[in-house]
Amino acid sequence: MHTSIAGALENAAHRAKQLGCDTFQMFSANPRGWNTLEPAEQDYERFRAARAVHGLAPVVVHDNYLINLASADPLIRGRSIAAFRREIRRARALGAEYLVAHPGSAAGSSASQAIRTCVESLRRAANGLALDSLMILIENTAGQGSAIGRTFEEVAEIVAGASEDLPVGACIDTAHCFEAGYPIHTPAGLRATVRELELTVGLDKVWVIHANDSKTGFGSHADRHEHIGKGEIGPEAFRRIVCHPSLRQLPFICETPIDRPGDDRRNLRMMRRLAGEKRSCESSAGGRE
Repeated sequence: MHTSIAGALENAAHRAKQLGCDTFQMFSANPRGWNTLEPAEQDYERFRAARAVHGLAPVVVHDNYLINLASADPLIRGRSIAAFRREIRRARALGAEYLVAHPGSAAGSSASQAIRTCVESLRRAANGLALDSLMILIENTAGQGSAIGRTFEEVAEIVAGASEDLPVGACIDTAHCFEAGYPIHTPAGLRATVRELELTVGLDKVWVIHANDSKTGFGSHADRHEHIGKGEIGPEAFRRIVCHPSLRQLPFICETPIDRPGDDRRNLRMMRRLAGEKRSCESSAGGRE
């Protein structure tokens, strides 16, 4: 699950453990502000200790929603590069394995130019930093508005361009695939989508799956997440996705809404049931909600 850092960074790890997660995603700071308060070293130390005690791996950090590395506006691009550089530093200090980035928007330029701008911005943000074991993951998008990354070809172009200088891979979001027009809700459509993913990005470069159902219809290009099995993708399609031989060993992270208490645990339980996992969410979380 994506868990909250409210109160302290280490609370994201504690909440993941309480829910019964094996892996989790988090923000490293306020995801909707440019001027973020940087954690102190002891904050990172407490997080790393909590994560180690709970045995949670991998840890995925998601970048700030305001960042647009593809922006044609020099001011926005400059702020985005600086903010993403801070994201890299925080993710490294947390000991995270992955940093997920939205590729950005092409508003004011063409998609091809925006992709080149995104690649160059990634290079500038990471210039001089040792990423060590941290890998940057480019997330596919629903294609809303001028967003780039709506096709696997666009994601592949960014990954290939940035990989010359950086450890870069891909994070694939199920809702975004469906909303962008990839028919993952049918057996034949899922097979075709995985084949296209292999031919473009390469399955060996996909490291994380964002598991989200969709409130909006197929090909809507509207990014609206729904509870697993309750949206337009549906439970049987998710069963095929989590059991697909090319995907089932990857970490699946739910970014599903919390409309009422216990929704996060219910989504986790649904994912495990669909995957055919024997241990229940209640036993792993230490009791019923």
